[in-house]
Amino acid sequence: MRVRPNWAYVLAFDVAVDRLVAARVGLGGAVLDRREAVRPRAGADLDHVVDVLARFGRQLYEAAPADSVCVGIGASYCGMIRPGDGMVRFGPDMGWVDQAFGAELSERLGLGIPVPVGNEAHLGALAEQQRGAGVGLQNLLYLHGDVGVGGGIIVGGKLLDGDGGYGCELGHMVVNPYNGRPCGCGSHGCLEAEVGERALLDAAGRPAHLWGRDALRSVVDDADRGDESAREALRRIGDWLGIGVANLINLFNPGMVIFGGMLRDIYPGAAPQVRHRIATNVLPVARERVRLRTCALGDDSTLVGAAELAFADLMADPLATLARTRPH
Repeated sequence: MRVRPNWAYVLAFDVAVDRLVAARVGLGGAVLDRREAVRPRAGADLDHVVDVLARFGRQLYEAAPADSVCVGIGASYCGMIRPGDGMVRFGPDMGWVDQAFGAELSERLGLGIPVPVGNEAHLGALAEQQRGAGVGLQNLLYLHGDVGVGGGIIVGGKLLDGDGGYGCELGHMVVNPYNGRPCGCGSHGCLEAEVGERALLDAAGRPAHLWGRDALRSVVDDADRGDESAREALRRIGDWLGIGVANLINLFNPGMVIFGGMLRDIYPGAAPQVRHRIATNVLPVARERVRLRTCALGDDSTLVGAAELAFADLMADPLATLARTRPH
């Protein structure tokens, strides 16, 4: 059976820290069309987010070629998701607790298609393994950083997601229990508290009113130009990141560690400290083959992961999936 890549497509949605993205994605992960909006960090309630994404989704659906068919929908969200129904159990960055994100988005789209939802870092790991830096690897770690840090672990070619689907919260691995920074989860010294957005900006002496990707990149740019305070900030973050990565390599023996989100920007300047921690703290046989890479799909790793989630039914049973869809 052959399906033209642009004929069968999915709608993919990504609720990221600073943006809301919707895309029409073809087989193979090709983004055919997209819409994007800035996501306010404060006041982004369920109704607002679903309203924006549903509007984008309908625009993409209506703009698709007349003979094409939407075979699925998937969404990525920066929080802990109940796999069966797309319920956001806990989304600390947005203050969401037990919000029916998947069901609400499906209803407002009005296409009669359910919307499975996945954790952004889990989906980023799947996307990089299937379409990005980790193609062909059966064992890898994906670390996704923004305000906090999330993670996805592929073991034996499959996502490690835990008993309830809430596994791989790598950002809440405690790396500095005695003098650690406070974390949004209520603990202290979590990996995300030590290497997240605010940790880097504070280490670089940036004022509290500066935040976001542009502020992070300004630190990286200053370090590239030789600014010593920016370089020291990257060294500090790199050391804590290296401690976390070293622990994970000892635990899971991955073939590759991939850095995504804002960690993609930070890693090049922090790499010496990360590599030093690996050389110092990882068992020799576990570190001898591991490769460190930034994500190949850029900021679309999580979006492409949402598309892979949406294509899951088609890949599992193409005839049954196509039988219950209808062309435009």
